[in-house]
Order: sequence, then C-alpha cells, then structure tokens
Amino acid sequence: MTNTNRRTALALLGAGAGSAALLPGVTRAQEIPRLRWRLASSFPKSLNTIFGATEYFTRRVAQLTEGRFEIRAFAAGEIVPALQVMDAVSTNTVECGHTGSFYYIGKNPAFAFGTAIPFGMNMRQHNAWLYHGGGNELLNAFYKQYKIHAIPLGNTGAQMGGWFRKELRSAADLNGLKMRVGGIAGQIMARLGLVPQQIAAGDIYTALEKGTIDAAEWVGPYDDEKLGFQKVAPFYYYPGFNESSTVIHLFVSQEAWANLPPLYQAVVETAAAEAHTWMTARYDAENPAALRRLLAGGTKLRAYPNDLMDAAYRTAQVLYAELAEKNPEFKTLLTSYSAFQALTTPWFQVAEDSYANFIARTLRAAAKR
Repeated sequence: MTNTNRRTALALLGAGAGSAALLPGVTRAQEIPRLRWRLASSFPKSLNTIFGATEYFTRRVAQLTEGRFEIRAFAAGEIVPALQVMDAVSTNTVECGHTGSFYYIGKNPAFAFGTAIPFGMNMRQHNAWLYHGGGNELLNAFYKQYKIHAIPLGNTGAQMGGWFRKELRSAADLNGLKMRVGGIAGQIMARLGLVPQQIAAGDIYTALEKGTIDAAEWVGPYDDEKLGFQKVAPFYYYPGFNESSTVIHLFVSQEAWANLPPLYQAVVETAAAEAHTWMTARYDAENPAALRRLLAGGTKLRAYPNDLMDAAYRTAQVLYAELAEKNPEFKTLLTSYSAFQALTTPWFQVAEDSYANFIARTLRAAAKR
C-alpha cells in the first residue's frame, strides 16, 4: 500500500457517520462516490474458505465505504468459467476477479510465481517476499502487459500432495496415471510419466468418480472433505511439494483500477490484506479437525515415496533452468524468488522448524504415556 493510499484509508476509517469532510478541502460526496463492481471467482460457493475470503473482502469494502462502494462476488461459472477469470478481467468484462495466477501458465509460465511453484517457499517466506522482498512489484510489472493489477487476497498455506485411487510405492507408479494437478507441477509430473489434467474444483469429484482421472490435488483436508474426494480415492499423500504456499490474487482491470479514486484503492488494499490473513487463519483452524475426521472415516494417509520426492525435485530444477533460459520474465521472477528462499530458509530452520519439531516430539511422547 502506498503512503498516499495509507493516509486516505486512515482518513476514511477515522471519519464517523455524519462527518463533513475526510481530508482538508475534500467533501464527503467528492471523495466517496457510489460505485458498483462485479467480481468473478474461480471457485465455487461451497468452499467457504477460498470463496469465503472473497465474501469477507467484499463485505469489508462495503463497510469501510458505508455502502457506497459495492463489489458483488460471482462464483465460478456464474459469469465466466473458473479458468477464464483472468481473461474476463484483462478485457474489462468484469472489474475484478479472484483466481490463482498459475491457472494461466499456458499463456506464460511466469504466471506460476503469483501462486506457487513446486519446492517453493513456505507461507511466511512467500508473504515476506511479496510484501518486503519486491515480489508484488515484480509481479505487477509482469501482469501489466495483460492489463491487470494484482493484490494478494488469500494464502492456503502448505497444501497436501493429493488423492490417489491406488497406492504409490515408488516414482515408477506415476507412469500413465492421469492426475488433476495445477501449475508447473503438472509439467514436472509429466516428465515423471504422469498425465496432468487441468480441471476446475467443481468438476474434480466427477472425474475421479468416473475414473476419467486416477488422482487429484486440490488444497487440504477441509476443502477436500467438502468436495468428497475421500469417497472415491482412499490414499491421501503428503507433503504438497507442488504447493508449499499458495497465494490467491485479486486481479483488477488496469482500466478499472486507474479510474478508482485513491481512497477506494486504499480501501481495496486494506480489505484484501485483511482477507489474506483471514483465509490462512481459517485453513489453519479447520484443517486439523478435518484431517482427523478423514482418517477416522478410513482415509489412508501416506507420505510420498522418497525416490518420487527426489526425482520430482531434480526434475523441477532442470525445468526451471530451461524455462529461465527461454523466458526472460520467468528468469527475472525466479532469480528474485530463489534468492529470497535461499536467504530466509536458514532462519526458519533455526527458529521455526527446530521449535515445531521439539513440540511435535514432546506431544507424541506425552500421548504415549
């Protein structure tokens, strides 16, 4: 958020009902016009975490402007299909959308960095890169050619690896499997013999049930349970190396953003930041109990085989080098992202990982007594 937008947001928040002016020489009517926007989401309403963050965001925008700026959220398919949200925003068909940037790597693989790359940073590292490591600035410089201004609006945290109809015993078991897997992870898995499929959330269950696909990844226990994957694919794999931190963005049409009063830009940034935190907290609160329910219901929790993890990591590094050599935008983002990951990982290992491992060991020991 810029200093100007921060000041105007504070002015708005400090102006109570009936206030005559927000800033010296600016009347309330001048600074707070009535606006109506449409937001197209890539997600169904049933997912009250991802779509719920959208609802939280639109509600806060209305509250902070005393109802003068209303953004109506539409679920996937209500205006445009789930995987066409970016195009709708880019062409100004809708003013904004809530989507995963990596859904659009077919246009340019650099889109992956807006959401997640395999073997990437954890959620806190990712947020630090976005807000204080130059990530947001680099991404928006890239998105500019698509006539989009992007603002982070949600992070799922670390995801699960996915649901499989059959057990995996080695990397060789991926050969020939059809899996719904998003982003660059699909390209990596393809080099290991898997056949990646791009399928919207609302269609994954049917594809698994009919056997059109053999496996699928979505987010984690809370969402996956809602979508019913445990009914048709008993094996649940971790870790989610494909999405160790997954950012969902608010994509805003550059035309709509440029025409938005500075005060409303500040409101949008403020509400998006709140919703960004809200989503992660909701997942962290709901996933533990959801995983317990899944395991009690017969889900078989499995770790990916070590040779699969090693092969996927090596393949990822080769692919990144190839993409960087051919694509200067990918190279710019990869250079910044990788440097920040290398810089911050030792700190997390010392401070966060050591403490988390100690607590986990202690709690396991206490449970056995």
